[in-house]
Amino acid sequence: MKNLLDYRNHLKRILQKTSGDDQSLKNGLTAIKAIIQMADDGQESTPIKTKKPSISDQNEQNKDIKRLLTGITQLIKTPGDPAAKKQALTALHKLTFVPGVGKNFGTEIGALDQAIQHSIQTEEAVNAKVFEEAMKPKEKPKRDYHKGQRYTVIRLVSGADLINDNGQTVYTVKESQVHPLNLKTGDIVEALEDKTNPNYEAEILRVVGFQKLRKRDYDQIEDFKYAVVQGRQGHLAISRNIHGEKLRIRGKEVVIPIDSSYYQGDNISLEDGSIVDLAWYAGDVRLKKNPADAVQIRWIYQVDQPEHSAPAKKEKKKSSNSEQVAKLDLDLHYQRVGIAVGDNQNEAILDSIVSRYNGIPIPIDAFEGKKKVIENQIKDLDIVILVTAFAAHDSTWNIREFASKYGVKFAVSSSKGYQSFERALYRAANGLPAYEGNQTIEYKEKDK
Repeated sequence: MKNLLDYRNHLKRILQKTSGDDQSLKNGLTAIKAIIQMADDGQESTPIKTKKPSISDQNEQNKDIKRLLTGITQLIKTPGDPAAKKQALTALHKLTFVPGVGKNFGTEIGALDQAIQHSIQTEEAVNAKVFEEAMKPKEKPKRDYHKGQRYTVIRLVSGADLINDNGQTVYTVKESQVHPLNLKTGDIVEALEDKTNPNYEAEILRVVGFQKLRKRDYDQIEDFKYAVVQGRQGHLAISRNIHGEKLRIRGKEVVIPIDSSYYQGDNISLEDGSIVDLAWYAGDVRLKKNPADAVQIRWIYQVDQPEHSAPAKKEKKKSSNSEQVAKLDLDLHYQRVGIAVGDNQNEAILDSIVSRYNGIPIPIDAFEGKKKVIENQIKDLDIVILVTAFAAHDSTWNIREFASKYGVKFAVSSSKGYQSFERALYRAANGLPAYEGNQTIEYKEKDK
């Protein structure tokens, strides 16, 4: 180490010779500065010790870095997302106060700040957000399975009885509980008395088993699924289903008149084109004389029907049901149409829509969860429609990926309704946007 300059005697002499006039004071100040400079030059420079950040400060900085990275990641996925922009900018501004960050990375921070502020929404980002919202699984009600009691199901024409081990009926539940679970006679379920809901005597929690019952212990039931309601208001009837199969009871073709006023309720009304399930007791004596008295509508499918405008003139009688249903100007020319749906409840209805437009419906097992399985199903298709109302698995993201990879036309139906699926099919076939959203899309109707 060099010897430090001993400036003390020099300062004494300068002060002794300095008088009170301005010039002398200036000269003395200059001399003192020179002495101080010589003292600085005579010593080795040593780094200035800075206070190390505390653990709490370091933790807060780490949180800001995480917030910044999370916000930027979200902006890459969804450009222009307001929440992501706010999060990223707030974290970035806080980090500029960290010692050394602003000095060393000022230019880069400024550029990043501007990039974040100029991030705007794109059509692809909007579509992706719509897709994400549609894919969010619905929250399931919290249930205490420990309190449920076990009962055996006895199917009724509409609804079901829940019986105990002694064969006594404890509860009777409505069709709205039975149909979604596809319950059948012999199913063993766990149920809980529902004191809060006046419409049900019990709430079925889950199906836990099955036992085969003797036929003499319950009434046999026959059904006719996906029946089509036809006619005008006041003159509605059912004679066939969506597959063209005619309604037969005890081997005879029958036509069942429908009183639409009886089914007004829960925002459900029967009209021309409605799809329903019929059921009746096989041993009902009324089947012989008047089947309509014995047959009941078990379930009404809530499919979206095209809106009917009041006609100015009397409509011409349509020659076939295909003309009644096929409204859009669309011909698929036997293209292979994959239907990605997570619930088979409306599968037959969706298949029939594709068939009406001369397409070949092919179900996609999109919820298998294996990426290779999904890819093999999609690569040979011409069109794929994703029904997001039933989607509940991350693998559905792969559908869009493989559709793009193999040039398969793709569209999304946001609901299980007839009209929503039909329009998605129209958009895919004509190269229109995959998502309908709030944009205006013209759906040309077939000439009458």
